[in-house]
Amino acid sequence: YDAIATASTVAANYLKEGFWAKTKEQEIPSAGLYADFLVKIDDVTAEVEKALTGLSGAERLAKQNAVIAEINKRYSDPSKNIIGKISPMFKGNQFLMFVYQRYNDIRLVGAPPESIGKFGGDTDNWEWPRHTGDFSVFRVYMAKDGSSADYSPNNVPLKPKHFLPVSIKGIKDGDYAMIYGYPGSTNRYESSMGVKQKTDIANPAIVNLRDMRLKYMMEEMKKDPGTRLKMASDYASIANYWKFFDGEAKQLLKYDVYGQKKEAEAKFQQWANGKPEFENIFSDWNKAYDNWRPYSKQQIYINEGIMGSPLMGLAASLQQVENAIVKKGSSADIAKAVEAAKEARAEFLKSENRVSDQNILGTALKMFYTDIDKNQHPIGFYESIKGSFGSLDDDATYKKYAASVFNNTMLLDDNKWNAFAANPDGTVLQADPAYATASAFMKNWQGKYLPQSMQFNAKNSELGRLYLKGVLAMDTVKAKKMYPDATFTMRVSFGNVKSYSPADAVKYDYVTTMKGVMEKYKPGDYEFDLPAKQIDLIKKKDYGQYADPIRKDVVVGFITTNDITGGNSGSPVIDANGNLIGLAFDGNYEALSHKIQFDPVYNRTICVDVRYVLWCIDKLGGASNIIQELKLVK
Repeated sequence: YDAIATASTVAANYLKEGFWAKTKEQEIPSAGLYADFLVKIDDVTAEVEKALTGLSGAERLAKQNAVIAEINKRYSDPSKNIIGKISPMFKGNQFLMFVYQRYNDIRLVGAPPESIGKFGGDTDNWEWPRHTGDFSVFRVYMAKDGSSADYSPNNVPLKPKHFLPVSIKGIKDGDYAMIYGYPGSTNRYESSMGVKQKTDIANPAIVNLRDMRLKYMMEEMKKDPGTRLKMASDYASIANYWKFFDGEAKQLLKYDVYGQKKEAEAKFQQWANGKPEFENIFSDWNKAYDNWRPYSKQQIYINEGIMGSPLMGLAASLQQVENAIVKKGSSADIAKAVEAAKEARAEFLKSENRVSDQNILGTALKMFYTDIDKNQHPIGFYESIKGSFGSLDDDATYKKYAASVFNNTMLLDDNKWNAFAANPDGTVLQADPAYATASAFMKNWQGKYLPQSMQFNAKNSELGRLYLKGVLAMDTVKAKKMYPDATFTMRVSFGNVKSYSPADAVKYDYVTTMKGVMEKYKPGDYEFDLPAKQIDLIKKKDYGQYADPIRKDVVVGFITTNDITGGNSGSPVIDANGNLIGLAFDGNYEALSHKIQFDPVYNRTICVDVRYVLWCIDKLGGASNIIQELKLVK
């Protein structure tokens, strides 16, 4: 999405209009994108564990990171773009080395209009039935000698060792489906305390703060196409997990995952009694959570609230400049920090919308004041606002304060900023209202609460590792069937195409069709609009070879029982014969507890059917050249 947005301008708005390269010369280089091909996996557990003998807690973690960095370096070869990355599995009880061949010349070949690629928007996100054509097409290039190379017009398309034939035969309920991909993160071995922290504190706070930010952003995005394009990528990334955190908490409560975890922990405790390494895990874990819980909400309100203001995020990064000046670093240190700040500011200004940002800051400050224990507030900060702007219980006070910050900060004034950058001065920086605001919260956090946060994280990590070590030892037969949490490394999931019933008297079919697209269509709507050409083609039933023979329509999406999570978007869905049948891109709302606990009854992976992908490329985009490169199975 970001790559398409970056390639777009108001004049050539590929996000809105779509893009299709009819020749290789028309393909657009995507700077910053790369493709990693997995070469091999080595188990290096013995080597890592040998270096960690007798260590625990923060000391063990520090040594572990050092050893991993050393082994990574040994496996890597930067001259050939070979990347070696160790991924700790089972919370640090196993260590696997993943070796990748990286290719840096990636080019955009095609993408449907945003009204297809994001059809349904936030309303349909994490929902089934779904009618979204969520896909894009990129090509990997290599040097003429077959080696990995940076972008060059002389590079040639990569010749892969294998490619997937594409099946347009169609699917039926019960068909086998397999997904290869890179799921980002799960926490299936989370403690009951961690589940309760999520349902009672973390998720509700994140949802409320993101809801606020999205509201102000959308108000501005609706005003004109230029603003929408500028903010689109940031909005999409915030919105995606706003709904997830809400659904996750609800499903964790609905299925009593906390109770299930408590039950499993009670069985573990019976086994652990009398075993010194394991018997005190839960008493120690409860103490750690009790000590940290009162401060955990503040961290969320800073990260998702105060720093949810893009201006505050930029201002906070200037701590590096202040540190270089105050610590009397060399002129080279200061110049380096200022140069980094210049780059950060330039990047910030590309997507900055002052109106929404100012509203976010004002509201976030009020929410922090209202929801966070007064003893945890930055000393003197709110008293200063009260003295100059009014009652701390009045929304107008925070609006006036935010306006003052935005009107007077050098970060939004080129003349002031250039003067500061030319002659960096600590007093000038500290007096800047944006920096003073961000700094008040950051320094309060760093000085008083960061050490406690680090202590909790180290303890939580260590106890999680020990608990899982015990679980693996408790039942060695069961342990062989256990899988590690997702760590953005390649995983394979198998399942079946399958309909489901999410509630009494409700039954969901396993596919959606173009008929459903038209049923949801709302002319001019920012979530459910469609390109005029698509409507015309649907009315003519111009489906070509992509129509389903049974439904006499194009199948748009389908669902499977496969286990995926964030990071799997775009993962190939493969049938029993090794043919591509679709692309995974989402999960269903009824199973949003999947990061903590997989639900075999309700969990569904939402996929775009490859026939809809091909129809969009061929019929809608007119890019038959792309179709001709594929091996179709009919």
